This record gives sequence, structure tokens and C-alpha cells, in this order.
Amino acid sequence: MPVAACTSPEPAPTPAPTVTTESAGPAGPVPAGLDKFYAQPLTWGDCAPYATSDDIRSAFGRKDLQCARLTVPLDYAKPQGDTITIGVLRHKATGNRIGSLVINPGGPGASGMYAAAGLASQVGNTELGKRFDLVGFDPRGIGASQPEVTCLTDAERDHERTEDLEADGSPAGVARQDADSKEFAAKCAERTKFGTEMLENLGTRDVVKDMDVLRSALGEEKLTYLGYSYGTRLGSTYAEAFPRNVRAMVLDGALDPNQDEVESLVEQGQGFGVAFNEFAKWCAARRDCALGPNPAAATQVFQSLVRPLIDKPVRLGDGRELSYGDATIGAIQALYSQQLWTTLNSGLNELKTGQGATLMALADQYNERDRSGHYTNTQDAFTAVRCVDDPPVTDRAEVLAASNRYDQVAPFLDDGRPNGAALDPCAFWPVPNTSQPHEPHVDGLPPVLVISTTNDPATPYQAGVNLAKAMKGALLTFEGTQHTVFLQGNSCVDDIGSAYLIKGDLPAEGTRCTAQ
Repeated sequence: MPVAACTSPEPAPTPAPTVTTESAGPAGPVPAGLDKFYAQPLTWGDCAPYATSDDIRSAFGRKDLQCARLTVPLDYAKPQGDTITIGVLRHKATGNRIGSLVINPGGPGASGMYAAAGLASQVGNTELGKRFDLVGFDPRGIGASQPEVTCLTDAERDHERTEDLEADGSPAGVARQDADSKEFAAKCAERTKFGTEMLENLGTRDVVKDMDVLRSALGEEKLTYLGYSYGTRLGSTYAEAFPRNVRAMVLDGALDPNQDEVESLVEQGQGFGVAFNEFAKWCAARRDCALGPNPAAATQVFQSLVRPLIDKPVRLGDGRELSYGDATIGAIQALYSQQLWTTLNSGLNELKTGQGATLMALADQYNERDRSGHYTNTQDAFTAVRCVDDPPVTDRAEVLAASNRYDQVAPFLDDGRPNGAALDPCAFWPVPNTSQPHEPHVDGLPPVLVISTTNDPATPYQAGVNLAKAMKGALLTFEGTQHTVFLQGNSCVDDIGSAYLIKGDLPAEGTRCTAQ
């Protein structure tokens, strides 16, 4: 959200940050041919040069954070060939140190460095922060890692968000969307350094190998890991590739390792449908509820507010226009966390009066667009990783059926127009997928902790149940409506998760925590 500008006296000159080089590796087993990567020193210094947006720049300003670059092969099959770098951020343990806790917040495409910086401010003084270095990394191609996946310019991303009229199910609309998807795939290959070679080595298969190099360079014999959302896929894939290199692993907001892209999308839609209904119940108890006092009518009221934007977007004070797509993305962003429900209600009330700034701010938050109009590459990377992590869906009948099912389970997102069978960019991707859904084989893996939320809008509860079973781990159930929960203020979940990471204590079977 925009804030008022203020002035202050000219600050005193900041002393030059301390730069230190540490040689902690190699630690643990080293795959053949990768000795120089596993043994590499890390040079830690100021994090400011690693920032890729205004918000990240602000988060990286803390003096107790250090950043470094990890060098890894572009293609692990060619370790003597081209190399790329991974951005790494660290907040050092302040007490009796156990080791490093490596963090990934999900996406795919989200910045682990930014996530670790945020966690450092929240838990740096807790027992967890005292016992562990909090370490976040930007996966290859993402954020501060170099080179980054580049598909669309900022202007192109802005324009893409206004194209509601093209997204209809008519033959002409489908043809336009197919052309856009094909063009997007081509731009990713053209604009990303190393082109198709980078794209084909971008997926989870390769990121977990980077994680093992990072483990060694940090001097850790075994990995202690915290993964949220897509980060649970990184966790389960790492566990399959390096089961004996794991010390402990918390996986929160799980992806079902066996689920294909279509089923995952429909189940996610169902999760958002449930979360919207919970929002409607919460809202109905308020005098200012934008959806009215009857939760059963909330979907119809929401549709009456946002569908007119398809033909007549709301012009904002900065010259941009709130489209139907932005309004619904803004709502989705707010449904990730109950902390944003008040903001969503305000945005919907604004829309009734022809205003759209709050919903646009929520959509910008989802798309990671800062106040200067710059986007991080999260959305580009999300598509690029997804396209190599899963087989492409090219059956138009399957696409159409999935769209129709999505409208049934998340009716508030039904735009009222017939669905089409347009293909997404993965159908035109220039390289083949390198992974696919499957049951992970994790013989030799120590017990892991999976946390799953009953009304998680993005990763359904059952996915966590399935992942815990597949990995022979413990399941902690959180009864609530939000996406992920560990280290977000629920003392029951935080205490159980921290005790596991610090001491290896697992909760008893059937343990449940509730919202406070």
C-alpha cells in the first residue's frame, strides 16, 4: 500500500560493510566431478546489491543480515561447462548454534532470501533463531540468482493484466490466447541468458542439486530444511535424491507428489472456493460487509461487482485501470491469509463506488509489482519452472473440462462467459519436462514433519496427508483458513515445529492445533 512521503535529517555516513570469506566445505558426501563446487568458499557481505524490488531492498537493509553468491553448474551433466550463481542470505544464530536452517517459501519463483530476511525479523530472538543460522536462497533463475529467467518486460506485464476481452472461449479468443502463450514461450527462450539450455536446467530436479552444494558450502554434514508450499516439492525431491543427507525437514502447505497439473489446479480452485465461503461468513457478521448479510448470496454479489470490469475497467489515479483479472487476483491474494480479509472487504466496498486502488494494491502484491512499476521475475519463473516440472497438457478436451470443473468448485471466479480450450505456455515450451508427479522413494530418510491446514486455499489439506504418508513422516494438522502457518504467530504450531527442528521431537499421531 502507498504511504505518505516524509523527510528527515541527512543521515550520517554508513560505515562500509564487513566482507568475510568462509571456507566451511566440503562437508558430507561429494558427488563425482563436483569437488570444486562442494568445497567452494562463500564471501559474505552487504545484502543491498542483491535486492530486486523496493520491498526487498527495505528488508535487506538490516545490519544483521549477510549475503553471498554460490556458484553451481548450469548443467550438472556438464560440470566443466558454464556456471551460474545462486543468491544466498544468512542471519547468524545468536546463541548455542546447531547449524543452518535452509528456507524456501514456495512459488515456484518466490525469493528465499526475502523470506529468510522476513523470518529473521520475526524469530531471530526466539529459541529457533538463537540455535540456527536462518539461510534463504533464491533458486536458480530467480530473484538475485544470475542469470534470471526473463520473459516479459514491465510494460508487457502491465499490458497483459488488461487483456480481459481476449480471454473468452470463442474460437477467435482461443486463437488469441494460444498465440499469446506461444509468444510468451518464445520470449522466455530469447530473453533468458543461455536460452533453452537455461530453461531445460531450471526445474526442481536441478534446484535440489544446488541445495546439496549449498549444504556442503555452509559446512553442514546434513541439511536442516523448512519448505512452504512449492518448497515442499523441493523438500520431497531433495529427500528422494539425498535421503541420507537430511537431518530434519519441516514441510508446510504440501503439494501432493502424485498429483498431475490438472488435478492440482482443480483442487486448488476448490480450496479457494472454500476460503471464499469462509470469508463470506466472516464478512456477513460485519455492518460494512461488501457482500451483504447472507453468505449464501455472497458469490452472486461478488460476481455483480467484478464482472462489469470485463467491459468497463475502473480507471485509477495513477492512470492504470483495474481489470476483471486484477480484481479477482486481488481477491485471491487476500484469501491466502485472514489478515487480509479486512483489506479485501474494503476493496470491494470501494469498487461499489467506482474506486479500485485497494484491489489493485492486492493484485500488485500478488504479482510483485513495486511502486515504481517494476516487477520481480516471480511470475516468469513460476511458468518456466512449472513447464519443466510437469508434462505439458495439450489435450484441449482436458483443458476445457478442467476449466468447467474449476468454475464449479470456485464459482465466485466464474466470469460468466463460456470457457474455451486455450493452451497455456507449457504446451509450446521449447524444452521437454525434466520431472513428473510420482511417489517419492526415500529409503534412509529420517522422520520429517508435514504441517497441513484444514482450509488451506492453495494447497488442500489432503495433499499434506498424502505427502506425510509418502515420506513416512509425522503429520501436524492446523485447523484454520490460510496458506501455511509455521512461524506465523500460532504458538501451538510454532512450538511443535521448533521442538522438532531443535531436538528432533515429533508430535503424537493425530496432533491438532487451532487458530488463536
